[in-house]
Amino acid sequence: MDTHKHIDKISAAGALVALGIIYGDIGTSPLYVMQAIIGTEDITPEIVYGALSCIFWTLTLQTTVKYVTLILRADNRGEGGIFALYALVRRHAKWLTVPAIIGGSTLLADGIITPPISVSSAIEGLRIIYPTIETIPIVLGIITLLFLVQAFGTKIVGRAFGPIMLIWFTMLAVLGVSQIILHPEVFKSINPYFAYQLLAKHPEGFWLLGAVFLCTTGAEALYSDMGHCGRGNIRITWGFVKAALLLNYMGQGAWLILHSGESLHGRKPFFELMPDWWLLPGIMIATSAAIIASQAMLTGSFTLISEAIRLNFWPKVRLIYPTNEKGQLYVPSINWLLWTGCVAIVLYFKESSNMEAAYGLAVNMTMIMTTFLMSYYLYVHRVNMWWVIGFLVLYLSIEFSFLAANLLKFMHGGWVSLLLAILVTSLMVVWLRAFYIKLRLTEYVKLDTYLPALRELSRDISIPKYATHLIFMTNASRVNEVETKVMYSIFQKRPKRADVYWFVHVDTTDDPYTMEYKVNVIEEDNVIKVTFRLGFRVEQRINLFFRRVIEDMVKNKEVDITSRYESLSRQNRTGDFRFVVLERFLSFENDLPVMEQLVMKAYFFIKDFTTPEDKWFGLDSSSVKVEKVPLIIRPVENVKLRRVYS
Repeated sequence: MDTHKHIDKISAAGALVALGIIYGDIGTSPLYVMQAIIGTEDITPEIVYGALSCIFWTLTLQTTVKYVTLILRADNRGEGGIFALYALVRRHAKWLTVPAIIGGSTLLADGIITPPISVSSAIEGLRIIYPTIETIPIVLGIITLLFLVQAFGTKIVGRAFGPIMLIWFTMLAVLGVSQIILHPEVFKSINPYFAYQLLAKHPEGFWLLGAVFLCTTGAEALYSDMGHCGRGNIRITWGFVKAALLLNYMGQGAWLILHSGESLHGRKPFFELMPDWWLLPGIMIATSAAIIASQAMLTGSFTLISEAIRLNFWPKVRLIYPTNEKGQLYVPSINWLLWTGCVAIVLYFKESSNMEAAYGLAVNMTMIMTTFLMSYYLYVHRVNMWWVIGFLVLYLSIEFSFLAANLLKFMHGGWVSLLLAILVTSLMVVWLRAFYIKLRLTEYVKLDTYLPALRELSRDISIPKYATHLIFMTNASRVNEVETKVMYSIFQKRPKRADVYWFVHVDTTDDPYTMEYKVNVIEEDNVIKVTFRLGFRVEQRINLFFRRVIEDMVKNKEVDITSRYESLSRQNRTGDFRFVVLERFLSFENDLPVMEQLVMKAYFFIKDFTTPEDKWFGLDSSSVKVEKVPLIIRPVENVKLRRVYS
């Protein structure tokens, strides 16, 4: 209940941060949408009115109804995004992993194209004033600066960008109204009949949907960033944002109607709305808004990756929480991976008009996958089946129509976004498949059977004491089990004598912010199992959490942590604690099927570039021993080795 109050809370500061963080992408679409729709064709009232009608109903049905009204309801304790939605429904059906991975991959791929097209569209406006200006170096400089400031956190970024976006949307509305008063008849395009006329009667009408779709590409960011801004702030600000966007689109439509029969010849309808004296400040504001357009996808990408890690879709990479604000984080590896992709896109396509073909196709796939997951969410929550079917049919019809139109762009650049999405999907599939292979074939043993041996080892003074308290990280979720490799490490690799053996397991929950633990004393003062239940968005600072567990247990007199060394015990010194983390490597002693062999080789290759287990668990490096143990997934059988005698 408290969580819902938190995300539904509305405040002026929260609304300003929402403007700064999540509306950049959808908010800068007027820079290029009408230009993409008209293209090189002559301007006709049929195309203009039809396009405006399509834009109005796309923003209404896709953004307002689907995302702002319906999907924002599917919060996972205040968190949004396709993986948060998947976490809500995954236990009900295994096949839901497929739309989750495809949707997450395509959303990440779209994040690589958003900054180049938004910034390029704005900077190219300078050519109206300086026709020979080189825009590519400016675009690259701005994009690089944007990625550099991410480390300071979205709270700081949001506060800085919020006022700029407020000015931007106000400017959109004013510029739109300045043209609407010259041709107020443009409002008749709200009638869906004009959209029908364009799509059904115009020879190229249906294929224009690919360009129309660009007006709603930022809608997914509204859901992804719910944890950053809150549902209440998103809903209240969307009313203002939508009004500003529609007024600007109508204004561009009015200008185009007044220039019927002409062709654009490189002119941008957005900048044509500006009087000459306002061009330079207008371009500066547009450039600032375009910089912010990237922020929506960046914050969404960081959220996406942190959730993917907990769901075993992505390698364990370093996560940084730069502010104390709930839900705000920074992922250095993803930040610079996206930066590299953005630079490559700018250098390859050069012009924003060339990027339009690559843009939209990926996020179109994300929206389709979100529709599947949301339909299942409604079904699980016992919404009337006819409403669920209606939602599914309506939005799949709309989104597959957009997809069909977007596929026309494939050879003109759409392949780039799909290639990026396929690469990301492949990584996710490899990581998840490897997780299940390891899970299936990891051997576990009962702790009960080893209790006598552990007791004897603790008392065996012929073996040097390894630590007073020895803590093993284990994947065994059952209270009375640990991996065979843990016992191998204690008894065989190098006998590890300790007074108390601790086994720590971390269970990642579908709830994003769970922070619970459970203690099972298997043998008093000798063997203890601690299970942490942590949400998929909680930073795994096991060193800190374990210390808290010890403090609670000492307070309850459940454990004595006084040193067991005689000289130190007399001084009432605290005993030493040492963590052991077992890091597995692929053994040569494997006889795997070809497919599983490829998956595991890819898994271990990728793992070399990721955060080590001890760093991931937030363990203090001075008290951690990392041991490499072979992962024998399927031992080689029937070794044809024959002894010979001389």
